[in-house]
Amino acid sequence: MTIKLAVTGKGGSGKTTIVKAFMHIFEEMYPDKSILLFDNDLTSELAHSFGLDIRNTIYGIRSGKHEYKTGIPDDMSKSEFIEWALEEILVPINDNVDIIESWFVGSKDCRCPITKQINDAVYKLINRYDFCIFDCEFDLKYLNQLVDIEIDSTIIVANPSEESAHLAQRIKEFSAKHAAGTQLGVVVNKVDNSKMLALSELLHKYDLDILGAIPYDSELERNPISRESQVVRNAIKAFYSRLNLPQEL
Repeated sequence: MTIKLAVTGKGGSGKTTIVKAFMHIFEEMYPDKSILLFDNDLTSELAHSFGLDIRNTIYGIRSGKHEYKTGIPDDMSKSEFIEWALEEILVPINDNVDIIESWFVGSKDCRCPITKQINDAVYKLINRYDFCIFDCEFDLKYLNQLVDIEIDSTIIVANPSEESAHLAQRIKEFSAKHAAGTQLGVVVNKVDNSKMLALSELLHKYDLDILGAIPYDSELERNPISRESQVVRNAIKAFYSRLNLPQEL
């Protein structure tokens, strides 16, 4: 069974750094398990953080602009072709980790067969991996328009300000129906530990469940491209037991 973690939030909140931290934690905990990084954010920052410029996307398959342009073999159905094309656009990070880019997604209001065929093919692809980490575009709605799949834990990344708390509440409202019956909570990033009490009161005001807090890491300012942070990894390990994820830390 695939463990599925979604990381949502406003651009610039630290989503990509947190996604990469979870990837490293899962690699450390389960070195033989497979991980799919699913970049559902239109900025493609996750791929860029690995030094990748991925042009072949799920949208390219949907739009007919898939760069391979091999056509559909006579003995291959459209559904089989989509599954094959998804395999072609996977990019390996290492022996156990792959990344895939969605880019634009179609509306679920579209009744064309391709919408369901892509949903089914993406669903099957995700469930081939032991772990899937979604770097989401703002909330879960955009991901749900692409693939209807149950998430084990959804993290809303917020920064320590009232504006960010208000936005996190909106993200929670937009995502709630897509996370029904599963974990949905806030991780506050770039925190000054001396202000945790005030921050806790602020988030309580907005009825937000705090899953954990991550301190500000100045190293990220000096090395912003890779989004690598041992400080973030250590902070996640400290609150990991609160998450609806395998508990073997």
